[in-house]
Amino acid sequence: MNNKIPHWNLNTLFSSINSPEYKAALADFTAGMENLENLLEAARTFIKNANENFDFPTWLKGFLEADNKVAALCGTLNAYAYIIYSVDTTNTAYLNNITQIDNLTLRYKQLDLTFKSVLLANSGRLEDFYKRFPEFEDYRYLLNETLEETKHQMSAECEKLAGELQQTGGDAWDRLHEQLISNLKDSETGKTFNELRNDAYSPDSSLRKSSYEKEIALLKQNEIAFAACLANLKGETLTLNRRRKWQKALDRSLSSARLSQKTLDALIGAIEDSLPMWREYFRLKADFLHKNGQTASTDKNGLAFYDLFAPMSKDSEKSGTSLLSKEWSFDEAREYIIERYSSFSPAMGDFAKKAFAENWIDAEVRAGKVGGAYDEDFALGHQSRIMTNFTGAFSDIITLAHELGHAYHFSCMKGKPAAFFSYPMTLAETASTFAETIVKQDMISKCSDSEKIQILDLDLQDVSQVLVDILCRFYFEKSVFEERENGELNSEDFCRLMKEAQEKSYGNGLNSERHEYMWAVKSHYYSTGLDFYNFPYAFGQLFAAGLYALYQKEGAEFAKTYSELLSHTGNMSCEDLCKKCGFDITTKDFWKSGIEMYSRELELLKKLA
Repeated sequence: MNNKIPHWNLNTLFSSINSPEYKAALADFTAGMENLENLLEAARTFIKNANENFDFPTWLKGFLEADNKVAALCGTLNAYAYIIYSVDTTNTAYLNNITQIDNLTLRYKQLDLTFKSVLLANSGRLEDFYKRFPEFEDYRYLLNETLEETKHQMSAECEKLAGELQQTGGDAWDRLHEQLISNLKDSETGKTFNELRNDAYSPDSSLRKSSYEKEIALLKQNEIAFAACLANLKGETLTLNRRRKWQKALDRSLSSARLSQKTLDALIGAIEDSLPMWREYFRLKADFLHKNGQTASTDKNGLAFYDLFAPMSKDSEKSGTSLLSKEWSFDEAREYIIERYSSFSPAMGDFAKKAFAENWIDAEVRAGKVGGAYDEDFALGHQSRIMTNFTGAFSDIITLAHELGHAYHFSCMKGKPAAFFSYPMTLAETASTFAETIVKQDMISKCSDSEKIQILDLDLQDVSQVLVDILCRFYFEKSVFEERENGELNSEDFCRLMKEAQEKSYGNGLNSERHEYMWAVKSHYYSTGLDFYNFPYAFGQLFAAGLYALYQKEGAEFAKTYSELLSHTGNMSCEDLCKKCGFDITTKDFWKSGIEMYSRELELLKKLA
């Protein structure tokens, strides 16, 4: 690398955890919670005494204003605690600081339960509140959502007991799964389970197949334990759902996603309609790999599961000078992203300039720093910080554009109350995926034909995972809940249900070499709080693609609609948000507009390959 890769500057947040400003923020957080506790105690006293003098609208106004200050401090302190630890993971002071912030945050969450009971007791007076204080009209959705949540809560005593038992129940099964997976190792090669999984991206076809076979063998050896984890976790979820008056696990997930069943049906229906296209892509890739001697599979009736991530390229065609294969400097990455962002929106380009100029990004690869990448947003000062590990590969440009997209999303919410900064996962990936799309589509237009094959395959490969494999996971989890309702499930049952889900989604796109143990791999199946942690990804991917299609149709004027949409993601349902911007997501048409872009990519790949 020919230039210095930056570390971030945190001085506009806190200079350190020992600084006066950090200690002041901790003190303000504690004092703020004490103020909320006093306000809640006053309200409970009024309610208990049936006091007609209780001015609920004025009380609610004061509580929401006070709560916003506490929420801003809570979010900022949690984000800061994590980011400083993430780049120095052996620092015990940072670990202790995380524990301290976690304990304070737990206290804050308990206050929310009390607030819900006060709100429920006075729900009939909310219209008077909006009438007297119209500036709080934007809170209507959030307060109604809070009231709806109270319908699905047990008594405070039962909720507390459920939380305590979960530590030795669902959470314990989740940890057991993590411990088993993280300690699996192949005796022949010494590779960990995750290292075997990563071989799926190797250009060595024999290695891909052998690592796949070793992976299956390791999972099969532990199938009884994995099945016990999954069966008991889903059993706990079903029991608590009944107590909390959820008819189906999917209903709870839809509520968290702020999405209607009608919209989900339209989304799933559009993906199902596109399956023939994706199966054609899988078979095209299989043919390419067979013709170029880049697969160890002897079954030519579709793609082997272990070839899903195989690179579509020829060694003789690789070049170190093209945009795709060259080693990028960080300066070049910065200028390219600013240029691409600006091509869509001058405001988005100016935001990227600001993020780079003010050193919001920590990009150097170094010891003690976590892998991957993330964006963290800070309510205080309304700023963001981005962690990434920049090596100069083109994939790092995509990652940087993705995380900056998250930060741009947050910038569009400037001036909003902190209560609005929490938006559902369905909308959380919109701006990041849209930013990726801007970069990828530009790169496709500039690459040579041989490299177009690679980047088209990479894009279709990524999207097929988010659509086809996510659909497979959706089918699987739905069937697991349905069958677990009627009795116990073992490893044979889970393998059977996974086979059925893969056939229903991948179909003849895959050959006979499939992966019936994928149920043991995906960690989100094993979390009590992440039921159906699948369709929101598909929503985000196609939502961003649909928005990009609108941009291509409307041109530069769309940038204003886009920023306006992002600004309202924290206080509306997905349907109302989209309706506000002029499109309907409750029918297949919108979702198909996003899929069409990938259909065109497949047509181009067919010509080139």
